[in-house]
Amino acid sequence: KVLLHDHLDGGLRPSTVIELADAVGHALPSTDATKLEKWFFCGGDDVGDLPKYLEKFSHTFGVMQTPDALHRVASEAAQDLAADGVVYAEVRFGPSLHTSGGMVLDEIIETVVAGLAEGSKGTLLKVGVLAVALRNQSDSVEIAEAALRHRDRGVVGFDIAGPEDGYPPELHLAAFHLLQRESFHFTIHAGEAFGPRSIWKALQWCGAERLGHGYRIIDDIDMSGDSPTVGPLAAYVRDRRIPLEICPTSNVHIGAVESVAQHPIGLLYELGFRVTVNTDNRLMSRVTTTSEMLALVRDHAWDWSNLHRVTVNAAKSAFLPFEQRVELIENIINPAYEGL
Repeated sequence: KVLLHDHLDGGLRPSTVIELADAVGHALPSTDATKLEKWFFCGGDDVGDLPKYLEKFSHTFGVMQTPDALHRVASEAAQDLAADGVVYAEVRFGPSLHTSGGMVLDEIIETVVAGLAEGSKGTLLKVGVLAVALRNQSDSVEIAEAALRHRDRGVVGFDIAGPEDGYPPELHLAAFHLLQRESFHFTIHAGEAFGPRSIWKALQWCGAERLGHGYRIIDDIDMSGDSPTVGPLAAYVRDRRIPLEICPTSNVHIGAVESVAQHPIGLLYELGFRVTVNTDNRLMSRVTTTSEMLALVRDHAWDWSNLHRVTVNAAKSAFLPFEQRVELIENIINPAYEGL
């Protein structure tokens, strides 16, 4: 499996949250691992409740403010991904969210890179880091500069995340232009809460190589006729093979899609978009890459050929050098699927 969209702060083990909180005196809704796991889950009554959704992250950020805690969380994330059969992952996180304990950006990035390396040691998993800036903050250039300082040392790209409403990506053009001048990779969260205009800005104003979520490109496809009519922006996304980092269950949990069965991922796949399948926040959505694939098998009648294609899509779209992507596909992914 190949995973392109997974947030470090959204994938902690409940037992680890409890232990780290106890060490720093951080108050939690529960100190029982089973009850805390249930509290973190965004399904059920919490679907679409954005304030409650964001509250959950306050407790993961709250326990990730020391080098030891950050290293442990990163190491366990890699262990969990490797155990799920992931052979390449890009794990993203916002360095500026981990400074309240006195760490600085470079130390934070180095700690996460080291933790991921430790957790993946002795496995087939290779991990790259995406440094994330927040749309509603003003330090995107600093985060981009920090990412560039660590290129070829674990950081493979940059991203912006956070509220799309009121914080368009062009507010961070200075960061994107810096990255473009330095020939560095970046993706942009777009097309999750907002539709084609957000996607258009991410691509045409800012130059994103991939779209974080991006499934709202469906809004530029006319479904009223006998067959779908693809609009100009959707055609551009499809024709240019711009990857969609789709996270089906997470999209349901934020209230944007009614169910995985009604998610447009199936139609986008059938229309030839470069669809990839991702987890987003494994703790909050109680998912793995495997469970997301199983949901698509169940609700969209996907088979091994479909899963193979989206896995190759993700490998082609990874922020890896060309020869490493070819090696990943030809020497690891294809042989594994051929043996099924």
